[in-house]
Amino acid sequence: MLDGWVTWPEPFARRYRDAGHWQGRPLDRLLRDRAERAPGRIALVDADGQRWSYADLDRRADRTAAGLRRLGIGPGDRVVVQLPNTDAFVVLFFALLRAGAVPVLTLPAHRESEIVHVAETAGATAYAIPDVLDGFDHRALARAVRKAVPSLEHVIVAGDPAEFTAFDDLDSDPVPLPVSDPSDVAVLLLSGGTTGKPKLIPRTHDDYAYNVRASAEVCGFDESTVYLVVLPTAHNFALACPGLLGTLMAGGTVVLSPTPSPDDAFALIEREKVTATAVVPPIALLWLDAVEWEEADLSSLSLLQVGGSKLGAEPAAHVEPALGCTLQQVFGMAEGLLNYTRLDDPSDLVIGTQGRPLSPDDEIRVVDEDGHDVLPGETGELLTRGPYTLRGYYRAPEHNARTFTDDGYYRTGDLVRVLPSGHLVVEGRAKDQINRGGDKISAEELENHILAHPAVHDAAVVGMPDATMGERTCAYLVPRGEATAPAQRELAAFLADRGVAAYKLPDRVEVVDVFPRTSVGKIDKKALGRRIAERLSAEGGGGN
Repeated sequence: MLDGWVTWPEPFARRYRDAGHWQGRPLDRLLRDRAERAPGRIALVDADGQRWSYADLDRRADRTAAGLRRLGIGPGDRVVVQLPNTDAFVVLFFALLRAGAVPVLTLPAHRESEIVHVAETAGATAYAIPDVLDGFDHRALARAVRKAVPSLEHVIVAGDPAEFTAFDDLDSDPVPLPVSDPSDVAVLLLSGGTTGKPKLIPRTHDDYAYNVRASAEVCGFDESTVYLVVLPTAHNFALACPGLLGTLMAGGTVVLSPTPSPDDAFALIEREKVTATAVVPPIALLWLDAVEWEEADLSSLSLLQVGGSKLGAEPAAHVEPALGCTLQQVFGMAEGLLNYTRLDDPSDLVIGTQGRPLSPDDEIRVVDEDGHDVLPGETGELLTRGPYTLRGYYRAPEHNARTFTDDGYYRTGDLVRVLPSGHLVVEGRAKDQINRGGDKISAEELENHILAHPAVHDAAVVGMPDATMGERTCAYLVPRGEATAPAQRELAAFLADRGVAAYKLPDRVEVVDVFPRTSVGKIDKKALGRRIAERLSAEGGGGN
């Protein structure tokens, strides 16, 4: 069993098994089962139209798993995966499961700061990358990561490998493979990083398979489903809610889009007769605009899931008339709890709420700042535990002590209120985190990077309202001595040189002499947030 993670107490594990949530089957069986039942059905289609049947995909996973074993990658080894939306991601994901290794899923946008931290924390032995993506050479990044992380023995490259191992060279004759313990960790996902660097989220075979299966049932996925992946495949939403894995479990077809842009996505919806996809609110807004001038036939699309951050009621009301499909709001987290509006919910709940919990065994509490339950309908912080919500981050005991209650509830940091129907309305964040169009940015992590600038004495990062992204990032700076604080472009370049992902770079910089303080001497970020919101309003932006 993988060390360094917190398991469910036995009474809870027994309850989830008895309820049928946990079925005691390795996660990779969802592909194998379908390959055995319908080997000739098309499982995967890429942007170029290349197709793989379930038998093809299953066979490639076995052969790639054999190549991993030949490299010495086996049970319990952690492998950082940073691949875009290509067949290589899908094949490698299943191959790692079959080799007994644990994929650690990162996003293509992550850079040295994030990858080094993740690889160190995971104790990774291998790192899988594309060669060059959007003009960025990931092989150069891999060299820096290997230098910083001694445990990293192998770099696997989809494309030109340079001095590393080519992904295509993993193809080997099948060998006997280990059978994973379904109660052990199958995959490590990344948290949004509310304090400091991202945390690693352990998801077991049992709990993640339930996450996928229950989501597919709620969303009505079956063999006729054609699901378009437009978000990064490593994103929990696109991977398992129900996403790529839910489509394969149901026997449908997965279509991979290189980007969520209307040019790419709309063409694929028309060509492949896509029936369902998932986007974050900024992409939904872009699509609602683009449908006015794009001429692609979107009539096959029957379900648009929107999640990652809150979708406003006005654009939510426009989805069905503009795109001709059902809207499903999704509110969840890679740590576990998922909430969906149901396909038969009345329109007021679909437009005005973020759904209700997926599982009958999802337990939720809404509490005030002192941890006491609020009155029904009042706003408070959401706490949750259940059959697919983690009991602790991987190798993070001190953080776990702050983030989980003594009886195992996860403090989500989300402010919600619960309607009599059980549906949740998301009202904001309690944690010091900015949700920039679904990308979670830790204020503390970004502040620590900014403080390394020689002209910055102190820094405070807050969210500022934005009609498209929900929030953007504003960095308040106090200059050091007589120095001139960096402007936005200079600061962005400085942070990029430090390996900070592009989506974390401040959208705006404000320079002040001193920060407002709370009664206990802490920086009053609520006051700073109000200040930037008022300034935007005075400028006529109003968050637009």
